[in-house]
Formats: sequence, C-alpha cells, structure tokens
Amino acid sequence: MQLGANTPAVISGGASGLGAAVAAGLRELGVPVGIIDLKDGADGHAFARADITDHEAVKTALDALRAANGQERICVNCAGIATGAKTVSRGEPHDPELFARTININLIGTFNVASQSAAGMASADSLNDDKERGVIINTASIAAFDGAIGQIAYAASKAGVAGMTLPMARDLTQAGIRVMTIAPGIFKTPMVTGMTQDLQDALASNIPFPSRLGDPSEFARLVRHIAENAMLNGETIRLDGATRLTPK
Repeated sequence: MQLGANTPAVISGGASGLGAAVAAGLRELGVPVGIIDLKDGADGHAFARADITDHEAVKTALDALRAANGQERICVNCAGIATGAKTVSRGEPHDPELFARTININLIGTFNVASQSAAGMASADSLNDDKERGVIINTASIAAFDGAIGQIAYAASKAGVAGMTLPMARDLTQAGIRVMTIAPGIFKTPMVTGMTQDLQDALASNIPFPSRLGDPSEFARLVRHIAENAMLNGETIRLDGATRLTPK
C-alpha cells in the first residue's frame, strides 16, 4: 500500500503513547489521521471521543472520522490498559471485575474497532493490483507470551489479541484486508516514564540489545512498514530488543 492522502488512518488510543507516535508518523507521510480516544490530545488530527468497548459509540466515532477524512484504509489499535493483580493474593482470589474490565478493553475493545473498521474497508474500492483495500494493525504485548507474576489479566487479554490475528486475516482474505499484530516490549510510554529513573534504568538493563527502552517512534516505523509491505499478513511481530520477561 502506498501511503498518502488516499489512505486515511484511524488510531484507537491515538492521543498518547504509542498511538500518538503512530499518528505523528503517518501524518508526516500525508496520511489523514483520525483518533478515537477518551482523552484529549488530538494534536491537530480529526478526533472522536468514544469508549472502544461500546459498539454504538465506536460506530458513531468512525462515522465522524470518515466524514472528516474519508474511509480509513489503515486501522491501528493502540488503546488499552495495564492492570496488575495475582491469581490469589493474601488468600483472596483475583477480582473478577478487574479481570473482566481488562479483557473488555484490551481484547473486546480491540476487536470492536477492528471489525467495524474492516466492514468499512470491505465496501471500498481496491487500492492496487493486489486488490488491497486496507490493513488492520493491533497491539498485543510480549506479556502475551511470557507474562510476569501479577499480569494474569493483562497477559490473557494480550494473548487474545495475538490469537485472533491469523483467523481475522483469514476471515478478511476475500475482502483484500490484511491483519497484523505488534507485540511491543518495554517502551517509553507515559506508564513507564512515570516511574522513577532508577526503575526505568533497571528495566532497560534487562533488555539484551539495544539495552534501552524502546522509543515510540520505533513502534510507529514498524506500523508504517507493515502498511507498506503487502506480504505481511496474519502474523504477530515482537518488537522488544530480544527481551523475555522474567517471573517478577
């Protein structure tokens, strides 16, 4: 897919962190960007406030962004939450409401935006000789594969995102829509930069190479490459400097 004015993008969670970096990177290429988020921070992009777990709210948001920019050809799902609790802690089981909320936002919310975006892409004209109509890029985490102690809900939600990548890609084959997932390691997002410098340094020291925190612009560059490379489909890419999470 050649990126530019005719390939609008929608980014959930695009007001901050990885999503904001993706938005900035795509706009540099002339891509019209629309953001779905609960936070302010559109930074000049088209913006629609919506809870991604609410089907009707997402529909309304997509309608508004399509009215502003046209039918999206790129959908990047970055919205999510990080939660921490053990399966059993001090004799008490994991809060089921916290577990459900984590799954609802990280997995069901991602699916909600992806499926509704795919429906819009499927009705659009193809873009090239491959009859490509769009690409969906979801965000998992390395916790999906080696979750640490206290990450049971988060790891399960992100494993679900990784797990739906191939079947979603297969579902959308006839529509000419590719589906990929990125599983980032430890990046300089607000959640991490809000930690003490000592803790950030400790996290960075456990990354084999390069031994530093990932920069959100590196995530954004991978999004760009996935969008441009039509042979990338149905796979989850770890972006982590060879990091493997330890139990704690």
